[in-house]
Amino acid sequence: MNIYEQQASNKRTTMVLLGAFLLLFLALGAGFDYFYLSFDPVGAEPTYVLNAQGYYEATNTSPQPIPYGTIAALLFGAIMVLNSVFNGPGMVLRSTMARRAVSTDPAEKQFLNVVREMSLAAGLPPPDAYVVPDPDANAFATGFSPGNSVIAVTEGLLRSLDREELQAVVAHEMSHIRNYDMRVMTVAAALMGAISLISDFAGRSMRYGGRMRGRSSGGGRGGKGGGPLVLVLFAVWVLLVIFAPLFSRILAMAISRQREFLADASAAELTRNPLGLVSALEKIRASVTPTRAINNGVAHMCITDPRGSLIEEKSGFAADLLATHPPMEKRILALKMMAYQKAPAGA
Repeated sequence: MNIYEQQASNKRTTMVLLGAFLLLFLALGAGFDYFYLSFDPVGAEPTYVLNAQGYYEATNTSPQPIPYGTIAALLFGAIMVLNSVFNGPGMVLRSTMARRAVSTDPAEKQFLNVVREMSLAAGLPPPDAYVVPDPDANAFATGFSPGNSVIAVTEGLLRSLDREELQAVVAHEMSHIRNYDMRVMTVAAALMGAISLISDFAGRSMRYGGRMRGRSSGGGRGGKGGGPLVLVLFAVWVLLVIFAPLFSRILAMAISRQREFLADASAAELTRNPLGLVSALEKIRASVTPTRAINNGVAHMCITDPRGSLIEEKSGFAADLLATHPPMEKRILALKMMAYQKAPAGA
C-alpha cells in the first residue's frame, strides 16, 4: 500500500476497534442494570417468588426504567476524559521529569527548528518542545488537541540521530498530534477505566450478597418459562465480567498499535522521506536499554516501547495481543514498501 492507502486502512481499523470497545462496555453496563438493578425500559410483567407461606407472590412490579449503572460508569469515564483534557499533558511531563528545550544548546536548538519545520508541513501551530533526561533513544507526544500539544524527546535520541532522522521522528510525533491519536487513546483509556470499574463492582455484587433479581425462583421472568434463556445470558455476562479487564487491555493495545502504523505513514507523507524514519527506527532498535524516565503508563505514547527494544522483538499470539507497539521489523518493512523498496525474501 502507498502512504494514503496505509492511512485510510489504519483509520478504518481504529474505528472498528473503538466500536468493539464501546460494545463491550455497553454489554457490561446493560447486564449489570438488567440483572441487579431491575432495569426494564418497556415495563416487565411481575416476577413471582415463593413466599414463606408456600404461595407465589408478585414482586418487582415496578421495574427500573433508567439504566443507572451504565449512566454512572459513563459519568466516570467522562470525568477521566475531562481530567486528561485539563491535566493530562502536565501530568505526563512531570512524571518523566521533562524540561523545556533551550536554544542555547546546539542539539536542542536543532530540535526546536525541526519542530517548527514539521509544524509548518503539517499545518499546525508549533507544539511545545521538551527534553527528557534519559540516555535511551525515545520520543512521545501528548496533548488533547493541536493547540495544547507537546513533543518530547530524550537526551539520548538527540545525541544518536542526525538531522534527517530527527526530522522523521518529530514528523512521526507531529502525525500523532495531527491525527488526534492522543484524543483516541484518552478515550480508550477512559473506557478501559470505566470497564474495570463496572467489572469490579459487578464482581463484588456477586460475591457479597448480590442477587439476580427473581431469577432463582418462579421459573424466570414473569414466571413464563424464560428462565433457561435468562440463565444462559447471565452466564455469558458473568464471563464478560471476569474477562472484561483483559479484553479492554487487548483492545486498547490494538488501538495503540494501529496508531503507530498510521503515524509512520503520516510521517513519511510529511517528510516525503520514508527512509529517514527507517534509519531512525533502526538506530532506536539497536538501543536495547529501557527508557527509565518513562513509566509504563506513558508507554503507548512513545515511538518505541520504553521497556526496551527487545520487548518489541517478541512474536507470537500473546505478544501480538498485549504489546503496546507493533514489531519494529514490521514497521520498518512497511516504510520500505512505501519507498518502493523490494521486500526481503520470506518477509
